[in-house]
Amino acid sequence: MTMPPSAQPLRRPRGEPRRLLLDAARELFARRDYRSTTTREIAEAADVSEYLLFRNFGSKAGLFREALVLPFTSFVEEFAQTWQSVIPEETEEQELARLFVGRLYDVLVEHRGLLLTLLASEGLSPEELAATGIADIKQALALLGRISAEGMQLRGFRSSQPDLPARSTVAMIVGMVALRSTYFGEQQPSREAIVDELVQATLHGFLHRND
Repeated sequence: MTMPPSAQPLRRPRGEPRRLLLDAARELFARRDYRSTTTREIAEAADVSEYLLFRNFGSKAGLFREALVLPFTSFVEEFAQTWQSVIPEETEEQELARLFVGRLYDVLVEHRGLLLTLLASEGLSPEELAATGIADIKQALALLGRISAEGMQLRGFRSSQPDLPARSTVAMIVGMVALRSTYFGEQQPSREAIVDELVQATLHGFLHRND
């Protein structure tokens, strides 16, 4: 006997459960760190069975990695490719700095749950650091450090720690994203104003140094 249309279970479009799980994970991880969030809570928030979470991502660590770590590491890899194609004589520092700062700011705002887990990452085991992809974050920062060193060399600057400008820039952007509600309360500046200020701080604080 055929069930009437109203009684038949609804079939979600292909890929929809995966998207719902990623969205729910980003939202919950933004409120609580990795260990404090359970797969059951994520599945319930997504209105998806816990079975489908494990089927799509294998584990909570796999879901965390794809939802929050991959966007950051992908951004760094894309910027590294952009950097390799840069012709110094034909490139505006302001334009390149805005590309980096603006995109990184947007990635961290959209995936702010990553910051909460990074702050608590010292409590994670080596296995958890590897499974969640936190170790990949460190590799991405090292790549940015190498780009920083190359940039300083191109401009004739000398430093015993040439990777620090890039790491300091990332830390500055992270701080603005993590603490912007504390800094500004309900009267927050626009995204454009914040990015412009970060760009100016990057250009004049690091690139235009005297030594």
